[in-house]
Amino acid sequence: MPPRPPASRSRLATAARAVALASLFALAGCARTDDDSTGSKPGSELSGVLLDLQLSEVSGLAASHRHDGVLWLHDDGDNPPRLFAVNERGGRLATFRIEDITKTDWEDIATFELEGKRYLLIADTGDNGGLRRTLQLHVVEEPATLRNARLKPAWSIAFRWPDGARDCEAVAVDARRGEILLVSKKRQPPELFSLPLRPPAGELLTAQPLATLDGMPEPDPARLKHAPERAKHDGQVTAASVSPDGTTLAVMTYRYLLLYPRAEGDNWADAVSGTPRTSVLPWLPQAEALGWDADGRSLYATGEFIPAPLYRITP
Repeated sequence: MPPRPPASRSRLATAARAVALASLFALAGCARTDDDSTGSKPGSELSGVLLDLQLSEVSGLAASHRHDGVLWLHDDGDNPPRLFAVNERGGRLATFRIEDITKTDWEDIATFELEGKRYLLIADTGDNGGLRRTLQLHVVEEPATLRNARLKPAWSIAFRWPDGARDCEAVAVDARRGEILLVSKKRQPPELFSLPLRPPAGELLTAQPLATLDGMPEPDPARLKHAPERAKHDGQVTAASVSPDGTTLAVMTYRYLLLYPRAEGDNWADAVSGTPRTSVLPWLPQAEALGWDADGRSLYATGEFIPAPLYRITP
């Protein structure tokens, strides 16, 4: 058969994308009717859809505090060290290459303000094989303009775990307390650790254990029966985010959203030792990216596949 003309290939690609989108919206709509005895669904709406092939492995999300309606995303795996600026509909606005670092496995991102400047913290903390002896966190100043550019870290943090390697895909920042929070993924119950946000340069730090997270949902019996492997992973933590006012830690697993409020005078160890508000996520296979919006009223969430829904969730 002769090669298909470019115009025909373009029409086929457009048609395939349309079919994928229709399937995505249908599945997302069906998922909103699911019932689950372990928690209630929060209010959620489909803000947009990620279609750009460069966004096929999104593993971290944070809402900009400098540009209205802009979200910061990054991917993991063997992709270059880069950040994506996207709008609330999921359209890519700009790509930023991070220089002078080695990327191993980026798994989360957080926005914060410190001393009048706005920053992004990138967590190179993934360790599926449990082999990494040291891990890195990189802080870059949030770009003032949304044009493709290269960035250099304002500072980086190298650290290790106190008692051996572990996988970690959830990292959040509480700038008011000068604290970075890290939540382990595969251990049950998940563990909460902390690091200083602005440590002395050049030191290898040891993450400090704070507590284990209370209230993690047990595997759903019906899902254990029909999809046992998926059900066993439902409670693994894949993202975390501290609300802009510093009062709530949001924790995402593959199936659930947990909100841990922190009372005045309490620390985060106190907060995660209490009972969280637990809800079932909207339909989101491979849920890996979560972040509060700039005003702290809702959260954005998406996953690691294309096309992927971009949800706005109101707890």
